[in-house]
Amino acid sequence: MTLTLSLPDEAATAALATRIAPHLRAGDVVTLRGDLGAGKTALARAIIRHLAGDPAEEVPSPTFTLVQTYDHLSPPLWHFDLYRLTDPGEVVELGWEEARESCALVEWPERLGSLMPRDRLDVELTLDGPTARRAVLTGHGAWALRLEGF
Repeated sequence: MTLTLSLPDEAATAALATRIAPHLRAGDVVTLRGDLGAGKTALARAIIRHLAGDPAEEVPSPTFTLVQTYDHLSPPLWHFDLYRLTDPGEVVELGWEEARESCALVEWPERLGSLMPRDRLDVELTLDGPTARRAVLTGHGAWALRLEGF
């Protein structure tokens, strides 16, 4: 199942997050794909803030820390930025197995290699103008059915 959405501005990206967040469950992986500046971190922040019920929730980018955890959310969530990794084994060192018991948002998921789960939601963001983006959501496994509910 694939769904394509036009996101004219960052508010529309945040609105997409409010559609994704209620469907998240423990064990889920949401991959966030796109070029630098495509809105991956903005979407992840909006998902986390929605789950927290707090638009002011502190959500630092994991660009340098590689992973941020949010144990207070339901489900608990791990936000990975794998841009700087060169080997899937490095993801294991970051706690990938533990993260899989929670929910994981993964920027630059191609770095997962063989660790990429079969059941997942892929979100690909592309720039469509100065502030506009296009989002292509593809549900794999159990996510195919959940995506139909969007």
